[in-house]
Amino acid sequence: MINGIINVRKESGYTSHDVVARLRGILKQKKIGHTGTLDPDAVGVLPVCLGKATRLCDMIGGWSKTYEAVLLLGRSTDTEDASGQTLSTAPVGVSEEKIISILQSFVGDYQQVPPMYSAKKIKGRRLYELAREGLVVERKPCPVRIFSLTVLHTDLPRVSFSVTCSKGTYIRSLCRDAGEQAGCGGCMEHLVRTRVADFSLEDSVSLDEVEQAVREGRLSDIVVPIDSLFMDCPSLIAEGSSLKRLMNGNPIPVPGDLEGSLFRLYDPDRHFIGLYKKTSGDRLDPYKLFFDT
Repeated sequence: MINGIINVRKESGYTSHDVVARLRGILKQKKIGHTGTLDPDAVGVLPVCLGKATRLCDMIGGWSKTYEAVLLLGRSTDTEDASGQTLSTAPVGVSEEKIISILQSFVGDYQQVPPMYSAKKIKGRRLYELAREGLVVERKPCPVRIFSLTVLHTDLPRVSFSVTCSKGTYIRSLCRDAGEQAGCGGCMEHLVRTRVADFSLEDSVSLDEVEQAVREGRLSDIVVPIDSLFMDCPSLIAEGSSLKRLMNGNPIPVPGDLEGSLFRLYDPDRHFIGLYKKTSGDRLDPYKLFFDT
């Protein structure tokens, strides 16, 4: 079984599940999971976890993400992006300076109403399922955070911008809200995810490139080892009784005066055991384990 992460460059027209399905065929491996949904029309960085690395899907999915998007002013749609059905149009009377100010006003904590065409659930049903039935239901705002937002180019009615945000942020809804504040409505015309934590667009590979790497026997060149994601955490080598306790998934006493809260643990042969957290009781407790007990 292959263990690690592939930084996939998702293409337009693929869902995140489509990417996983094709990788299962390419790699002949079932245990594969993605780290966060990208809309079919969106492109860019989609880290995909293989084998034991699937234990990281929730962690990587929770890391900050950076996007480049194009806001189209003057048009509102049911999906909040340009592929949807037009709900209304309006003349764009806002100035470039004003729309830049509006977009930058979202930096910080932000209560965002999710789009109807999204995977969020209400009373056990996905919102997009209700939307496809022609239903529009009340959605409660969700807390998100915009860490930074930079306007890259303005050519009204279009505004290109880069945004770094927290998990759960919908860039479509950000465009919707900016358009509403501008008084003319708006939707997202284009979206590229350029970064998920340390996974960048420049270092990503297409599914065709993954397939080629398999044919040429160099898949290891593009699979990121699990422990490399945590190189800023101090490392420890467990031996003797400590190793035995670790292999049984048990905590161990803190060996000496260690600085830090999260540690990489290895066996004497430098096989990665997992991540351990230092507790107030001076012990290391299992946090994420990557070996089979």
